[in-house]
Amino acid sequence: MEQQNVTTETAPSLPDLRDPAYYINRELSWIEFNQRVLEEALVPAAHPLLERAKFISIFSSNLDEYFMIRVAGIEDQIDAGIQERTIDGLTPSEQLEKIRSRILLQLHLRNDCFYNDILPALAEKGLEFIRFADMSTENQEVLRLYFRQEIFPVLTPLAFDTGHPFPFLSNLSLNLAIELEDEESCTHKFARVKVPSILPRLLYLERIENLVFEDGVFRFLWLEDLIANNLDLLFPKMKIINSHLFRVIRNADMEIEEDEAGDLLETIEQGIRSRRYGKVVRLDIGPEMPDSVRKLLMNNLDVTERNIYEISGVLGLSCLIDLLRVDRPDLKDEPFVPVNKIDEQFEGNVFSAVSAKDRLLYHPYDSFQPVVDFVTQAAEDPDVLSIKQTLYRVGSKSPIVKALMNAVEHGKQVAVLVELKARFDEENNIVWARALEDVGAHVIYGLPGLKTHAKLTMVVRREHHKLKRYLHLGTGNYNTATGKIYTDYSLFTANERLAMEVAELFNALTGYSKYTEYKKLLVSPINTRKKIIGMIEREVELHRKEGGGRIIMKMNALVDDKTIRALYRASCAGVRIDLVVRGICCLKPGITGVSDHIRVISIIGRFLEHSRAYYFTNGGKCELYLGSADIMQRNLDHRVETLFPVLDRDIIQLVKSDLELMLIDNTKSWEMQPDGSYRKVSCEGAEINSQNIFLNQSARRKFSKKFKAEES
Repeated sequence: MEQQNVTTETAPSLPDLRDPAYYINRELSWIEFNQRVLEEALVPAAHPLLERAKFISIFSSNLDEYFMIRVAGIEDQIDAGIQERTIDGLTPSEQLEKIRSRILLQLHLRNDCFYNDILPALAEKGLEFIRFADMSTENQEVLRLYFRQEIFPVLTPLAFDTGHPFPFLSNLSLNLAIELEDEESCTHKFARVKVPSILPRLLYLERIENLVFEDGVFRFLWLEDLIANNLDLLFPKMKIINSHLFRVIRNADMEIEEDEAGDLLETIEQGIRSRRYGKVVRLDIGPEMPDSVRKLLMNNLDVTERNIYEISGVLGLSCLIDLLRVDRPDLKDEPFVPVNKIDEQFEGNVFSAVSAKDRLLYHPYDSFQPVVDFVTQAAEDPDVLSIKQTLYRVGSKSPIVKALMNAVEHGKQVAVLVELKARFDEENNIVWARALEDVGAHVIYGLPGLKTHAKLTMVVRREHHKLKRYLHLGTGNYNTATGKIYTDYSLFTANERLAMEVAELFNALTGYSKYTEYKKLLVSPINTRKKIIGMIEREVELHRKEGGGRIIMKMNALVDDKTIRALYRASCAGVRIDLVVRGICCLKPGITGVSDHIRVISIIGRFLEHSRAYYFTNGGKCELYLGSADIMQRNLDHRVETLFPVLDRDIIQLVKSDLELMLIDNTKSWEMQPDGSYRKVSCEGAEINSQNIFLNQSARRKFSKKFKAEES
C-alpha cells in the first residue's frame, strides 16, 4: 500500500504552530488518562465497592503495560544515545524523570485509597483481607496442611551462591527474596521463590476445607503471605532470617524483522517467548527491604535507582479484578441486558434487517449478538457463497471464529486476515489462525510492515439470481467479551458503492492489488490523514463563507501533529471544535489566538469509551465517519485502518445526538485545561451521565429528539 504525503502551508498571520508550548507530551498525557481511571476508585460515591476495587486493578494493569511498552521504548532511546526532543520539547531523559515523579505520586494515592478506604469499607460489608499471622493456631495448622498439599508441590526454591547462578526472573513475576542461615555452617544464604501465577493470588478461605469461621464473613489471604509463613517446609534445617517481596517488569515490545522472517507465525511465537527475557524496566520492592538485598537485585538485574519503585503493601494489584467473582451483587454495578433490535424486529435474521435499510448498533447498550449472528447465519445459509473478515483481537473463546470454521465445513469460501502482531493477543490469534488453516480456510497474516487494525466483514450472497454483498463495518474488535464492556459502533449495510471498495481493500490485503482510488472509504496508510485534514480545511472555507462551522471528533487518542495543526488553524478561523478523547491528547485547548474555539473532554465510566466518530457540518450537508482509526501516526502511517462514511441521514443524526449528549455529560466527564491538566466537569443542574442514559434506550431517544429539535 502506498504511503500518504500531506503538506499544508501555515498562513503567515498565524502563530508558529510548531511551537512546543502548544503541545502536550504523549507519555505525560497518558499518565493523566490513567489518573482519571484511578479517580474512579478514589471517589467513594463513583461506584459500588467491588467496582472501585476493579478500577484499582485496571489502573495497575494499565501501568504495567505502560512500562512494558512505552517506558521500555524510552529506555531503549537512552541506551542508544538518542536525544531527539518530542513535539513538546522534552528529551528521553527528561521524560523519564517526569514520568517517575508523577507515577510515584499516583502509586501513593492508589495505596492510600486501597488500604485506608476500600479495605476498611469492604470489611464493614463482610469481606476481609486477613494475615496468616493473625489467624488462630488451629486455622494456621489447617492452612499449613493446605500449603503442603496444594502449593508446596508447585514451588521451586532457587539458591544463589558460587555454585548456583542468579535465577532468571520472568516478566511480571512476583517473587520472594529469602535470607537464610545454614544452621550447621552458620553461613548466610540467599534464595528466591517465585509466587506461581498458575495459582489464584487471592485465596478464598471459605473454600478451604476444615477452616473454622462461624460469622459468615468472606475472608481472603494473599498467596504470598501463606508461602512466606511456611518457608521452613521449603528450606528444612535452615534458619529463615527474613523474606522480601519484589516484582519484575521487563521490556515486552517485540520487534519483528519481517523481511528476515520466512515463517511469520513461527517468528511471532519466538517473539512471545522472548518477552520473558527483555530488559528489566521496573523493579518493585517494599520499603523495608534491606540495602544488601536491594543491591544484590540491582546488580543481577542490571537496573539503576530510576528503575526501582518502593511500594508499601502488596505488589501487583491488577489481580483485584478477581474480586468481581465474589457473589455479592450488592457491591457491584447493577446488571443490564443489552437490547437486540434485530432479534426483536426481524426474529434475528440479519440479512432481512439489512436488506430493508442500513442498521447501526451501539455496543454494549445494543447487543453484540447480531454481529455473531451475521457470521453464524452466513455460515449455514445455502445462498451464501463467501465470507471475508479481518480479525485483530478475538479472545480465547470466539464464537465468530468457530462460525468461520463451520462456514468452511459447509462449503463456503472463507478468507480471514488474522493479525498476528496484535500486542498481547498474539497467542490467541496464533491458535485461531492454525485452527482456521486446519479446516481449509484461506488465512492471511497481513501486509509486511503494517498491522491490520481495520474491522471488516463481507458476506457474498446469491439473491434473485444475482450476487449481493453484505457488510459489517465496526469501530471495535470481533470479541464477544469486549463487546460487553467497550462502547463501539457496528454498521450493517448492503450499500453497493461501499461494498465495492471493501472488496478492493480485501483484494489488496490478500493479493497483489495496489488499488488506491478509494472515494468512500478512508484507508490508512493511503488517504486517512489527507482526507481528515481535507475535511477540516473544507470546514474552514465553508465557515468563512457561510459561518456555522462545526467539527466533533471522538477517538481514543489524538497525537498526530499535522492533524493537530489543522485543527489549530480551524480554531483560528472560528470553527467550533469539540473533541471527545478518552486517553492521550497532545493538543492544548483554550490557548488565546490558537485554540480558543476547541474544547476537549474525556469520559471515564463503567464502560471503556472505544468508538471513533468524526463529524463535520459541511455547510449543512453533514458528513460522518466511523471506524477503527485514532488520530495517531501509528494509525495513519503504520496500520491498515478504515474509516467508513455513514450514508443514512437518520443514522448520522442519531450519532450526532450521541456525541452531543457526551458533550453535556456532567457526571463522568473531565475537561482538559490549557495547561494539559484535567478538571472534573461540575454537576450543575440535573445530573447527566451519558453512559447511564445510553443504557436507558427510551432516555437516549428522548435526548436524540431534543438535539434534533434544537438543530432544526
